[in-house]
Amino acid sequence: MAKSAPRELTGDRAARKREAIIPAARAAFVRDGFDASVDSIAAEAGVSKVTVYNHYGTKETLFTAVIGDALEGALAEVIAGTAQRLAESDDLRAALKWTARAWVTSMTQPDMLALRQLVTSEVRRFPELGTAWREHGPDRARPTLAAAFERLIAAGRLTMPDVDTAILQLYALVLYPHLVHSTYGATLDEHTTGKLIETGVEMFLQYYAYRD
Repeated sequence: MAKSAPRELTGDRAARKREAIIPAARAAFVRDGFDASVDSIAAEAGVSKVTVYNHYGTKETLFTAVIGDALEGALAEVIAGTAQRLAESDDLRAALKWTARAWVTSMTQPDMLALRQLVTSEVRRFPELGTAWREHGPDRARPTLAAAFERLIAAGRLTMPDVDTAILQLYALVLYPHLVHSTYGATLDEHTTGKLIETGVEMFLQYYAYRD
């Protein structure tokens, strides 16, 4: 496997090549796992193997870029929607239920779950994959959630001694059950999903003494 650092390639032509390489790599990784060959990725992208290495240096770097691109595509609108609802609405309950539903819908798409499985299987060899998943995943919503919670704490409408812990608990209530079940090849049905969101948000708000 080539280990050279990627070259700094700029311009429209380089951008077009990256736009071809990333979806080809994503399809190959989802289909073949991390054993997907750079030759097959290059062939699917319609570029040379050298071009792939020039842009990304190593297969690990390419996979990290695929993770970032996939999570950006899945969550960009979710993060923006969360920020808008928390900023414009005085109803934390409705905003959190919308956010939870959007998280689950985005993160449980089959190819997203396949990529997550690859990350968990390879993270011991390549810890940077886990870092990329955390940085580009639902944790991107943390600053927006923290700001909203802190505003409500200051207004006397939440009793929340540790905001970071609270955000992890919110993920655990509404999103993580889906990710845990996916590791066993199982999915949660729509009824269960709805119950997790409705009761999870209510439990969260009751525990932290939310006042409408």
